[in-house]
Order: sequence, then C-alpha cells, then structure tokens
Amino acid sequence: MASLIEAVQHGADPSELMACEVPESYRAVYLRREDEPLFRDTPRQDKDVRRTLHVGEVPMPELAPDEVLVAVMASAVNYNTVWSAMYEPISTFRFLKQFGRQDRWTARHDRDYQVVGSDAAGVVVRVGSAVRHWTPGDHVVVNPPYIDEQDPVSQRDGMMTNGMLAWGFETNFGAFGDFAVVRGTQLVPKPPHLSWEEAACNTLCLGTAYRMLISENGARIKAGDIVLIWGAAGGLGSYAVQLVRQAGGIAVGVVSSADKADLMDSLGCHLVIDRNSVGLGDRDGDDSGTVWKAMGSIIRKELGEDPHVVFEHVGKATFETSVNVVRRGGTVVTCGSSSGYQHAYDNRYLWMKLKRIIGSHGANIDEAWEANRLMRLGMVMPALSQVYTLEEAAEATRSVQLNAHEGKVGLLNLADAEGQGVTDPGLREQVGEDRLRLFREHAAASARAGR
Repeated sequence: MASLIEAVQHGADPSELMACEVPESYRAVYLRREDEPLFRDTPRQDKDVRRTLHVGEVPMPELAPDEVLVAVMASAVNYNTVWSAMYEPISTFRFLKQFGRQDRWTARHDRDYQVVGSDAAGVVVRVGSAVRHWTPGDHVVVNPPYIDEQDPVSQRDGMMTNGMLAWGFETNFGAFGDFAVVRGTQLVPKPPHLSWEEAACNTLCLGTAYRMLISENGARIKAGDIVLIWGAAGGLGSYAVQLVRQAGGIAVGVVSSADKADLMDSLGCHLVIDRNSVGLGDRDGDDSGTVWKAMGSIIRKELGEDPHVVFEHVGKATFETSVNVVRRGGTVVTCGSSSGYQHAYDNRYLWMKLKRIIGSHGANIDEAWEANRLMRLGMVMPALSQVYTLEEAAEATRSVQLNAHEGKVGLLNLADAEGQGVTDPGLREQVGEDRLRLFREHAAASARAGR
C-alpha cells in the first residue's frame, strides 16, 4: 500500500486517500523552546533566523472535530515567521502556553516545538467529525486567521473575536511541514489555474490587503482615490497595487531601489517613488519634516493632489510620514510594523486635519473568499518571485528578514517541482503565462544582471 504522502503526490482519489494510514510523525520546519534565550542580548540586526529554524520530524497531532488535516504541497514565507524566529516582540511559546490553557484540544499546541508558517496550499486528507463543507481530495488554500466561532461577534466579523489567533504564528502545526492542521473555517478553494506554489503565496497578504483597502472594515477605497503604498514591491504592497488598480484608484508605490521601481512600472503603478530620493533611506523615522514634505511635493506635482489613503505596514520608519502626508480627512490604514512597533508622530497633524488611523489584521473568511475570487477571475496575479525547497526554509526566511526579495517567497513542501497542481490549463492560458510569472521573471532578470 502506498503511503499517504505518495498517494497525495500521485493525485489519488478520495477513497485511496482514506485507505492510507496517517503517519505518526512528519517532516516540518520548527522552532524550539530551548532556543528562547539565544538572542536575548543580541542587537536586532544580528538576530539571524537561520540559527533558530530547524528541519526534522515532529509528532502528528490528533485531529479535533472541527479540524482538517491538509497535505501541504507548497507554502510561503511571511514576516510573522521572522518575528517568531527572532522570538520578538515576545516568544511565540508564550502564545502557545496561553492558548493551551483553554481546553484539551488547544493543549495540543503547547509543545516544546512550534511548526511555523501561515500560508499554505494543499490537499485535504482527513476531516474531523464536525466538518461539513470539505472532503478528502479537495484542493485548498489556508486563510491564516484562527477564530473562535462560538464568540457571538464572529457572526459579524471573525477578526473581532477575542480568541482570534494567527495560525502558524500564535498556534502550532503551521504551514512549513508535509502536513498542517487547520480549522475547517480557514479553508478557501485553490484557484484551479495556479500551480501549488503560486496558490500558496497569496492568502495572507492578498486577504490582508483586501481588508485594508476594499472591505467595509478598512479604507473602502473608491474610483479616483490616490493610495500611497509603502513597500509596494513586497508581498503586501504588490497585492495592494493590484487591488487599487482594480478598484479604479491611483496607485503610488514607494520602493527601495530602481530595480523594484521597474517592477512596479510593469505591474501598472501610476507613480513610483524611490524612498532614497526623498531622504528616507534606512532612517528609523522622520522627525525633521523633510521627508513627508518632499514626498507630498512629488505626489502633488505628478498627480495634482495629496493621497486619500496611505497603506501602512512598515511602522516606525514610515508612520510619521504616513500621518503627515495623507490629505485632510484622509485615512492611514495599518496592519503591521516590520521596522519597529513604537511609533512617534505629531498628533496635531492627525486631529487638526481630521485624519483617521484604522488598525487592520488579517482577513475574515468572507473577505478571504472575495479576495480569492479576484484571483480565480484572473484580476489579481500571484506575487511569487522565488521558490525554495522546504529544507531551505531558513534561508528563504532570512531573505525576507533582510528584505532581499520582491513579492512573496515560496516553499515546495510535498510538491517535488514547480508548476504542479494546475487543474484548469485553459483558464491559465486565458489569464496569460507572462502575467502569472511577472514577479519570477523580473527576479530572474535581476539575478542575471547581478542586481
């Protein structure tokens, strides 16, 4: 009898998958509780995540009634794995300990190891007794928010539940393994025209950008809105650019190099600003007024007016500029702080000009399905730029830590080569191979040019 992994890799039907035994352990990328002190007295710039991310066998957890076991074909790196691997802002083992106190099912998560990763695409191989909408053999992607469905507010917005956690960051059994354990309410159908690695890279960043910009829970942009997008060539930013264009807005992308500016031109950004040209560079923040005034001057010269919305996720290095540069009555929507989470700005620019700051985190399942629909329609392209093997996950995460990447960085888990998993080649041809591979072709060209 074939192993469950072999059955998945050979496209076995549901009955064949069910006939295979679930292994007692599986290969995964994990953190160890014993490594918590490793970076205690280390400057942040020297916290190399390759020292704390390990590859090896971990035990297979028991499946809860509302959970699904997914054979992970591919996954993708997000900045939350960088935070986890640096044990910042606090150790994720503290999250697991607190989560594990709830009941016997959550207690499974409180281990001396944590399987990380919050983006995955794969095949359902087992479902819990309470799961109704998914069956073995389904091709799925995973939406990272792990919510408390029994909290009444979840009927309005799952992201507002007190029990909402980020899967693979604040929970265990995440994406960086041959298998992953998720709740049935986290699953979204895999777009059939995408390969496994292309499908795996979208859900977290695309869903987050959708909530921030399009959803009623975010900025709710409209046709003609000017949207300033920090880190436009990164994972979040590249989806933000595409969503702004699809909504009829005007995308202003901020990048860190001329090479990334070229990519944004190809993606259709209306205006691209190199952050070095306005004096931001690697500074921790803007306390002189020169940066936001220079940026505002460029935008007004090229577009005639100030931004309606700023798409903010960089944090300390950019937040004051964001608050100052957005127009009177405008909105700064923020979902993260990759450069530091202690922000400082002159509050007069906020209250006296009637501006708003909206905090945003992930995407509820309805938003994830809507964002995924745009992907299935070919209106949004995957931002995948580079693919590593699962054994190379530490190196892949290091590239994200150093911002040495464009778009998203993917991992091949059970898929043994790129390009597998496409079940609708006709739709793929209709969408266009050149559009689907834009980020990878640009990254390859940059590598050839030694940039």
